[in-house]
Amino acid sequence: MKIIELILDEDQEDIGVDAISIVESPAIESDFVALKNQEIKLAEVDKEKKILMGALLIPNKPIYRNGEEGEYYIYFSKDTIVKASQMFLQNGKQSNSTLEHSKALNGLTLVESWIVEDKAKDKTAIYGLDVPVGTWMGSVKVNNDDVWNEYVKTNKVKGFSIEGYFADKMESPKENVEEQMAEQLLSKIKTILNAKEQQE
Repeated sequence: MKIIELILDEDQEDIGVDAISIVESPAIESDFVALKNQEIKLAEVDKEKKILMGALLIPNKPIYRNGEEGEYYIYFSKDTIVKASQMFLQNGKQSNSTLEHSKALNGLTLVESWIVEDKAKDKTAIYGLDVPVGTWMGSVKVNNDDVWNEYVKTNKVKGFSIEGYFADKMESPKENVEEQMAEQLLSKIKTILNAKEQQE
């Protein structure tokens, strides 16, 4: 099966991440965490922060695709992820968001953006998110009660998915991409076997 690295060609117009979508099944297989207010002294009411934190892009993570060209995997290198995260903010797109890549949403803004540099010392460890070094993380403020109540609180959406335009770079897969594909396959086999055991 083909493995395609998606890259950013900065000379091309309209390239890069255009929006962040909140989705039920993120292709990067990483759910976000809904952050709530911690207890604040002297506060009369303990209100929710309405912030979602999660991975936006994970380096070398094989993402399965099935399109007109058949089945294939795509992935993003650490360098491409850094460029994409910077271009997204430089182009002022932090308030571009959608629901399941189809419905434009108002009131969602990327308020925090960073690249994981040290798993043990990164903020992700505090919230129990196990992501590799080079992951683009983000916190999105949800100033839309309908979205928060109807989709976030009910767990109809569980993670982020990016929307954008990238160039293809055909090349031999890197070792860590092949390793991650093998891990994904092994995980799926274990899930099937566990489900089969529970049925018996």
